[in-house]
Amino acid sequence: MSDSMKTNSDPEVSPAERYERGLALKNAGLHKAAIDQFEMAAVDLSLAVKAYAQSGLCYKLSGRYEDAVTAFEKALKSTPASPKETVQILYVLGRTLEALGRVAETLEAYRWIRREDATYRDVAERIERLSTRRPAIAPKKSEC
Repeated sequence: MSDSMKTNSDPEVSPAERYERGLALKNAGLHKAAIDQFEMAAVDLSLAVKAYAQSGLCYKLSGRYEDAVTAFEKALKSTPASPKETVQILYVLGRTLEALGRVAETLEAYRWIRREDATYRDVAERIERLSTRRPAIAPKKSEC
């Protein structure tokens, strides 16, 4: 049996080891293989938050933004997530939603972060920019 097949099917590999393998694969740019490892690691509830968040990052790095959103949402629904982890996941979720042009959902994520930590990264500026954004094709009406 090849090592890659053993990696995916060996029941003696712990979820923690799968998570570590996923990180190594992600760092090597092997996102699909990393996602597979993170998904198997997520069966351990103590690793689920981190594993789903890492899957989301891999999807995002692969340009699969909708899959990334789903993975980040799974991470947010998993327990236990610390307030710090929640804010970090919401930020990358918000950035992903923003890239998809889903402004209302993006603002919801960023506003939640602002309630938790008003100075977190560039959230205040992003909220301001998205809240005041006007459609580019709408000409400014002159006042009479």
